[in-house]
Amino acid sequence: MSGMRAGSDAIVIGGGLHGTCTAIHLALKGLRPLVIEKNTVGRHASSVNAGGVRQLRRHPAEIPLSVAAMDRWFKLGELLGTYAPMCEFVGNVGQIAVAETGDDMRPLQARVAELHRLGWTHEELIDRSELRRLAPALSEHCIGGLICRRDGFATPYLTMQAFRLRAVELGVRFQEQTRVVALEHGARWNVKTSNGTFESDVLVNCGGAWGWQAAEMVGEILPRGYFAPSMMVTTRMPHFLDPVVIGTGRKLSFKQTDTGTVVIGGGIMGIPHLDQDIADTVAERLRVSAQSCAILFPIMRRAIIVRTWAGLEARMPDEIPVIGPSQTAPNMWHAFGFSGHGFQLSPIVGSLLADLIVEGKSPLPIEAFRPGRFNEGPLRIDPTAA
Repeated sequence: MSGMRAGSDAIVIGGGLHGTCTAIHLALKGLRPLVIEKNTVGRHASSVNAGGVRQLRRHPAEIPLSVAAMDRWFKLGELLGTYAPMCEFVGNVGQIAVAETGDDMRPLQARVAELHRLGWTHEELIDRSELRRLAPALSEHCIGGLICRRDGFATPYLTMQAFRLRAVELGVRFQEQTRVVALEHGARWNVKTSNGTFESDVLVNCGGAWGWQAAEMVGEILPRGYFAPSMMVTTRMPHFLDPVVIGTGRKLSFKQTDTGTVVIGGGIMGIPHLDQDIADTVAERLRVSAQSCAILFPIMRRAIIVRTWAGLEARMPDEIPVIGPSQTAPNMWHAFGFSGHGFQLSPIVGSLLADLIVEGKSPLPIEAFRPGRFNEGPLRIDPTAA
């Protein structure tokens, strides 16, 4: 597919991190992007996730993107300029998948062997003594784990605002509180919304949990999966942890911020209400998460939870996103369905989408994310992928 010329108009549906980052890269390539957001920019998954900047335990298809994205995180100043420090990115603290038992350790060993076969060495097995050195507050019963030492975290809400400010600086326009109601393609795209009709040469669907709706408007049927991951945060506690810890035999994502608060996630599900654009937490499920924290970190038995929340996110049947051109409409691209782990990928996904749109090709392999895979027979889901 031939690329778009500089000066072309582009509309991005969805003002989350992926949509905003795509708009930034399109602007850098000379296009004139407009981001249409039905709520406010960053209202859903982009601002309310755990903030993990994680290569650890990625699906094999995501690894090339994740490794490339990590380089971008360490060079945020090149992309965001003076806004980069807002993200509060902390790298090289590591993310560790903790093994509590031999049964936990065996799949981690198998994963490292498979990654080595594929040519990747960024994940490393660690024993009890190294685990204790890195995270001395962990319970004594933990026996080892899997670490990606370059990993870290950022502050989602502030990261979202930094990307937005940089986009505006580059001339990207944002149209908030505006819901797309119909898509028509003639000589150009006509995007009909609750606040009038907008025209463009290029259309990018970064609609998150609602991405399937935009696809459906052009006759493209993509999975409607969505879910509501829940989070908790504590009051400030004495410093006891540097790396991010995730569970192997239990659902947990756990980190302590520079201010001392502890942010807890890991796939505890809330209740999504897609039509109302909201999600509810479930206290009983969060109680189980809190118990897991207390088991792994005895210091957490005196922690005080001050806030809980849930975000709305798209989930694909194979747990990896849709990235690529529409199967049914010209000059339309999709990037949604990140299934709870899109935060770290956003700098590279926005970049490769812009390459696809302007130059007609991606510098990284994205065939595994093609929208048409859902029409090609039974999906093979890798049970070892996190």
